[in-house]
Amino acid sequence: MDNKTYFRESGFGLMLHWGLYALPAGEWGGRRIPHIGEWLQSYFRIPNREYHRLTAAFQPLLFDPTEWVMAAKRAGMGYVVLTAKHHEGFALFRSRVSDFNTVDATPFGRDVVEEVANACARHGMKFGLYYSQDLDWSHPDGGGYLTGHTNCGEMSWTNDWDFPDASKKDYTRCFTEKTVPQVEELLRNYGDLFLIWFDTPKTISPGQSRQLYELVKRLQPDCLVNSRIGNGMGDYRSLGDNEIPDTHPEGDLIESPTTLNDTWGYKSFDNNWKSADRVLELKHHLNERGVNYLLNIGPDALGRFPAPAVQILEELARRRA
Repeated sequence: MDNKTYFRESGFGLMLHWGLYALPAGEWGGRRIPHIGEWLQSYFRIPNREYHRLTAAFQPLLFDPTEWVMAAKRAGMGYVVLTAKHHEGFALFRSRVSDFNTVDATPFGRDVVEEVANACARHGMKFGLYYSQDLDWSHPDGGGYLTGHTNCGEMSWTNDWDFPDASKKDYTRCFTEKTVPQVEELLRNYGDLFLIWFDTPKTISPGQSRQLYELVKRLQPDCLVNSRIGNGMGDYRSLGDNEIPDTHPEGDLIESPTTLNDTWGYKSFDNNWKSADRVLELKHHLNERGVNYLLNIGPDALGRFPAPAVQILEELARRRA
C-alpha cells in the first residue's frame, strides 16, 4: 500500500512534541507560561547561552521508544510523528551541521529519532518526522523576522532577544547552512519515512519551499509532505492547530493536529485532559469528514508519557478489544 492510500485509510495518528522545553515543563524564573509549553524560550526571552545549558540536564532515563509505539498501536493509531527539531533548534538526532542535538550536546548521548524509527519498524507502525524548517531560535538567521513580533499576542516568532536587528538577518543562510542539510540527513539516515511534517512557513520563499519538496521527492518519492512546507505546496493539507471543521474541508488528504490537553510540549501544570470518550467523539467527527486525527502528547523530561495520557491511551485500547 502506498503512503497516500495508507494515510487515507489510517485515520488516526500520534504526534510527539519532545525537546529541551520538557525540562522546565512550563516554568522559568519562578513564573509559569500561560501558553503552550514548547514556546517557553520565546515567552521568557531566554538567551541561548542560558537556555542551551539545559542540554547538561537532558538525561531521560525512562525513555522507552517501544513503550511509546506500542501504546499508540494498541490505541488504534496507524502512524507516529516525532519532532526531529522544533523552533528552539535542538535536534533529537545526530547532525553533522549542528552539535546542538541529543547525541553531541547531552549526557544522554543517544539518537532519539533513530530509536523511535527502529521501534516503529519493528512493530509495523508508519513513522513520520516534524521539522521546523523556518523558525530556529538557535540560529542568528532563523526565520519569522518578516512577520511581526508576536504569536498569541505575547511571543516573538523570531529570536529578537539574542539577535534583535532584523535588517541583518537573512533566512537564506539558515536555510542553506542548517535546514536543507538536516532535512537531507533525516531522509537518508532513518529508513523509509511516512511523512515530513513542516511548520510555520513565515519567511520561506516559494523557491525554497520547492527546493525542500523536491529534495524529499528525490530521496524518498513516497514520503508525504504536509501543506505547512509553505507557498501552496505539499501532498496533504494540515488544518490549523486544534481545528475541528463542521463540514468536509476542501482537499483529498487532510489532517487535523490536536492536543490531548492544552499544550504540545510538556507542561507539568496543564491538567485539562480530554477524556477517552471525547477523543473517540473527535475521531469519529473528523473521520466522518475525511480528516485524519493527529493527536499530540508531550513526553516529560524523563521520557515518559504523562500518567493521564497513558490512562487515556489504555482506555482507547480497551475500547478496541
